[in-house]
Amino acid sequence: MVFSSQLFIFWFLPAALAAYYLTPRAFKHLTLTVLSYVFYGWINPAFCLLLLASTTIDWIAGLVMAGATPWSHEPPQSLRKDRPRARRERWALVVSIGSNLSLLGFFKYFNFAVDSANGVAAFLGADSSLIATSLRVALPLGISFYTFQSMSYAIDVYRGDARPLRNFIDFACFVSMFPQLVAGPIIRFSEVAAQLEQRTHSLARFARGVAFFSVGLAKKVLLANPCGRVADAIFDAAGPSVAQAWHGVVAYAFQIYFDFSGYSDMAIGLGLMLGFVFAKNFDSPYHSQSITEFWRRWHISLSSWLRDYLYVPLGGNRKGVPRTYLNLAATMLLGGLWHGAAWNFVIWGAYHGVLLALERAIGIERLYGWMPRPFRTATTFGLVLVSWVFFRSVDLPAAMDYLGGMFGVVETSANAALLSGLVLSPYLALCFALAGVVVWAAPQSWNWTRELGPYKVAAVLVLLVVAVAALSTQDYNPFIYYIF
Repeated sequence: MVFSSQLFIFWFLPAALAAYYLTPRAFKHLTLTVLSYVFYGWINPAFCLLLLASTTIDWIAGLVMAGATPWSHEPPQSLRKDRPRARRERWALVVSIGSNLSLLGFFKYFNFAVDSANGVAAFLGADSSLIATSLRVALPLGISFYTFQSMSYAIDVYRGDARPLRNFIDFACFVSMFPQLVAGPIIRFSEVAAQLEQRTHSLARFARGVAFFSVGLAKKVLLANPCGRVADAIFDAAGPSVAQAWHGVVAYAFQIYFDFSGYSDMAIGLGLMLGFVFAKNFDSPYHSQSITEFWRRWHISLSSWLRDYLYVPLGGNRKGVPRTYLNLAATMLLGGLWHGAAWNFVIWGAYHGVLLALERAIGIERLYGWMPRPFRTATTFGLVLVSWVFFRSVDLPAAMDYLGGMFGVVETSANAALLSGLVLSPYLALCFALAGVVVWAAPQSWNWTRELGPYKVAAVLVLLVVAVAALSTQDYNPFIYYIF
């Protein structure tokens, strides 16, 4: 089930809100947990078992660290930060991290590992079916998000940054909340711990939630989907011209931004409708003037997660210059692999890791400071566009061919004129231009929805009606981050 569907908008969401608000306060988390499991298991109920397993292991791990058990009645306490951790606490953390990474590793990377091994065998002249298997593992929706979210709880408890939850339903509600379950943002326990105990339900908060959801839906349906059609047509074409290749990758940059930031807006809006305040996940990333700044603005919940739970534990920048660069490279490589089980994602992560290391080694001001501000933004956007080729392409050879088209190395096909007639239709051209205006000239939805006067309310209603009307006529409605 996706947010931008008639099933969700007209059936699940009204029923979920009605059930939630009609439930007495003491049982709201139970209701929300049940609703979230229905939402998650709508396509494949078996996936709920994995979600439940990850949730249960991390809940028990948190209690064990606090010296409690699931059947004891003493309230668990936070671990003191100034004392060494006992063997029991260390083993509880190992079990939590190991089980989550094992789930993620098997379901996300089994097929990739088999195909890579067979590919190496073929390259070396051996049998290309070195590992023969009839097993192909289906990727559970959102497993990359909820394993990171659940695992970070156990890490925070171990560090003494969070007090473990006694109530299993409260913890299950935190992990499974349907607004952010399958595609983020990655919500940390510390961000919602107090809200799980007490939060405000108000008309103003609910109204802002509706505004957030409407803006996000409009981003997705009115901008991301048309730009996605352009990107798909050009990326799937043989031999696009240089101009067409750049047109296609810019269209994909717009698609992935409006697709994911639109989803994040809808998730934040749904959270507000339920009384939860989630953190901002996008901060106008295409306004960035360096790759370092880009990663402070793009998918903030993931980049900050990688920083705090991977880069810093590896040593960050505290162990000398060579180690800093190694830590940056490792973090971005693993970040790339987190996005997808394919070598082009590894290259995408390595590419960003190299750029981050260069900016740190040379200095951002020395690299870009001599440029006027618009040129710094344009240069950063151009560097990001090159990386999106690896992200979008079906495999590494396809990415290299597309880059060749962008820089005039690959010969232009005779069908390029037909491709232009398709992607430059008035409707698609208008959506593409509007996407650029919104990216660089429109206010952020986070700021725009803070205060809702009569004109903004009218604009929200128009956006919602137009988006729903357009949704009913579209047969192209993918969510890019659902595959992660």
